[in-house]
Amino acid sequence: MVYGQFYHRDRLYLEMININVGGLKQKVEQKALLKFPETRLGKLLACSSREDTLELCDDYDVHADEYYFDRNPSLFHYVLNFYLTGKLHVMEGICVFSFHQEIEYWGIGEICIHHCCRFKYYEHKQNAVEKEFDTQSDDLSLSSEDAGTIPQQMEKFKHMRYGRQREKLWLILENPEYSFSAKVFTISSLTIVLLSIVAMCVHSLPEFQGEPEDPGFLIVEFTCIVWFSIEYFARLIVTPCLCNFLQNPLNIIDFLSFLPFYITLVVERLDEESSELVNIGRVVQVLRLMRIFRVLKLARHSIGLRSLGATFRHSYEEVGLLIVFLTVGIAIFSALIYSSEKDEKETGLHSIPIGWWWATISMTTVGYGDTYPVTIQGKLIGSACIIFGLLMVALPVTVIFNRFSKYYRREQAIDVVIRNQELRQVAAGLPCVNIRDIYVKKMRCSSNTQALGLNNASCEKQNSIESSTSQHIDNAHCSQ
Repeated sequence: MVYGQFYHRDRLYLEMININVGGLKQKVEQKALLKFPETRLGKLLACSSREDTLELCDDYDVHADEYYFDRNPSLFHYVLNFYLTGKLHVMEGICVFSFHQEIEYWGIGEICIHHCCRFKYYEHKQNAVEKEFDTQSDDLSLSSEDAGTIPQQMEKFKHMRYGRQREKLWLILENPEYSFSAKVFTISSLTIVLLSIVAMCVHSLPEFQGEPEDPGFLIVEFTCIVWFSIEYFARLIVTPCLCNFLQNPLNIIDFLSFLPFYITLVVERLDEESSELVNIGRVVQVLRLMRIFRVLKLARHSIGLRSLGATFRHSYEEVGLLIVFLTVGIAIFSALIYSSEKDEKETGLHSIPIGWWWATISMTTVGYGDTYPVTIQGKLIGSACIIFGLLMVALPVTVIFNRFSKYYRREQAIDVVIRNQELRQVAAGLPCVNIRDIYVKKMRCSSNTQALGLNNASCEKQNSIESSTSQHIDNAHCSQ
């Protein structure tokens, strides 16, 4: 029989179809497959040529009239049960992702899962997604030196000029536990950052706002800027990968910590040379205000701040949801409070924009007390606004907190790996010692010693017996 004669004939009269799924051979009634014509096996019956058939299956045996599918045979039982009963069930203990891929291959959607298994299936799938999120190894934190990339980063120094010296300096700058000098550098850097923040806060007091500026603050400011500049360019020189260094958020924060100072010097120099510039004082004030970025330098030495930054970076959906909830609540309750309190003079709620402020501080339970309702209906609206705000803020915050906990544990694990890099290097240079072999050798020596001691004792005993016997015989002979 040729292929054309086989595929052009009416195959509906055939009662059974032979299927081989990964070595599992089954005979399935065609009428069961025709109930689901949109599935893969249902489409297989409508094929009229060998090419169309091979698009749906992996191979076809003409002599045996058998269709071969290179798929998991254990999961095909669920698919076969679906064709026979019209219900797709999910048993306990199977991988939900593998099951999902398998039913997608056969053209069966998740909507076909029976209601008795649907809840457990989606619950297992959600739990699997959360576990995968916990164990994923992509870049999820502010730290560019992930635990898995540190050995690869250190390998790059072997092919660089002055690689050994640059590697040591890089470890001193990046790993506080590398050596005593690395600890001293980390403590010094942290001290300079705190000193700069304290000086910036003290300089804002009214008694230090006069002209000219206090020389003590100028000295502290200049010292901090020099330190920040040297630290940044030292990291830039010894970095094994320039692209990763420039894209690292921590390094961007370091750059922004001293950039406003140099821009301020340039702007003030231009102000002295040209009198045509307008509002140059405001520009200087804005640039000086940018010194607040120095606070973010603490993230390099704080696991909590790095975890917080990573949480906000990867929780934008939850944060956006929180903002949407608050925006909707503010829009609704500001209009309600305006319609309720617009005729009362002592409330101050005489427009909807003012109602926005009131709704914001009420939903966030701040309550400054500058604007407040006085009527009964206004107080009821205010109570509803506070309760609604508590609920809307609490819902996304739970998810954000759980994610923060995961990132915090991950950052702690990364720090442990970084802290052990020097120990691994030291251990790599030590000779390999097998404690088990030493123990076995010691036990053998002790057993040999014991055996030797027993042999010596038996020999001594034998000698004493022989000597006593010989002496007894001699005495007897003499007496005779």
